[in-house]
Amino acid sequence: MKTLLPALALAGAMAACSPAPSENAPANTDVEVGSNGTLRIYSARHYDSDRLMYEAFEKASGVKVLYREAGANQLLETMKAEGENSPADLIIASDAGALWRFEDAGLTQALPEGEFESRIPARLLDDGRQWVGLARRVRGVAYDPERISADQVDEWKDLADPSLEGEICVRSSTNIYNLSLMGEMIERWGADEAAAWAEGVVDNMARQPQGGDTDQIEAVAAGLCGVAITNHYYWVRMTESGSSTTRNAANATELLFPSFGPETGVHVNITGAALAAHSQNADLALQFIEFLLTPEGQALLVDETKEIPVIEETERPAGLERIPAFEESDMRLSAFGENQAAAQRIYDGAGWN
Repeated sequence: MKTLLPALALAGAMAACSPAPSENAPANTDVEVGSNGTLRIYSARHYDSDRLMYEAFEKASGVKVLYREAGANQLLETMKAEGENSPADLIIASDAGALWRFEDAGLTQALPEGEFESRIPARLLDDGRQWVGLARRVRGVAYDPERISADQVDEWKDLADPSLEGEICVRSSTNIYNLSLMGEMIERWGADEAAAWAEGVVDNMARQPQGGDTDQIEAVAAGLCGVAITNHYYWVRMTESGSSTTRNAANATELLFPSFGPETGVHVNITGAALAAHSQNADLALQFIEFLLTPEGQALLVDETKEIPVIEETERPAGLERIPAFEESDMRLSAFGENQAAAQRIYDGAGWN
């Protein structure tokens, strides 16, 4: 890494003016190998800025990056089918619960020790070293301040209060963000109290769960409900949108991060990376992780997504200055996955489709 890191600042500048590749190169395609080897990435992300991220790493390291993009579940099933012949070296997914699914399926292996560990909070490295957090994502609520007061939604338990009857819009319970949120509730409150919360939220729904997080924010702006459960970056992207209609919808709401109770912090999830179980290039995968956990790599990772960097010196993307200050929960990220099956049972029992 001593030869890689000094080149990162230059690589980031070069990447900003580099053309994007014409297509996503499937990770099992035979192509010319980079001067320092080839890294094959299976990514559940789908952002144009990731291409610049890969190019910057290629320029800094001499490693050729091939990547396959698809949904996390599709990539998981692909890797299961490929078995020991899987060409994947590194898995990138958004949500600790999604990364846990790869681990639970035996598709990951322990990360080698690296310099990156000294740059991040201990919470971001899985206890078994099966994955590491690269960026933060906070689940919260966007609410209509003309209908709802902040003290009505400043704790997650508040969303089950009868005073919010007919006010909540939220996506399906099968969505990984909601499963991970419930996973933390189960760990903190126990299954019975978490189930009572889910039942209360269902009673307070303005409509059946549908759409994504952006749809929930738009529903609040349209007056269909007063509270939307959403990840922070959907709201931030809307405030930075080139569409005045979209910006106005976000600006009609306020963003708040509920806690789990006094001095508990808020629900913070991750985008993270895992070393594939049958990787033949663990050293290159580690180099890429080291790259992403520098200010230059972080800037490329979060610029378009509006996620929160995990390296403090990173320049934050435009729009993040709008989000409220928060105290991060100290909950083990692996709990989100460990409680996933129980979370879905609770949602199903509550009638949260």
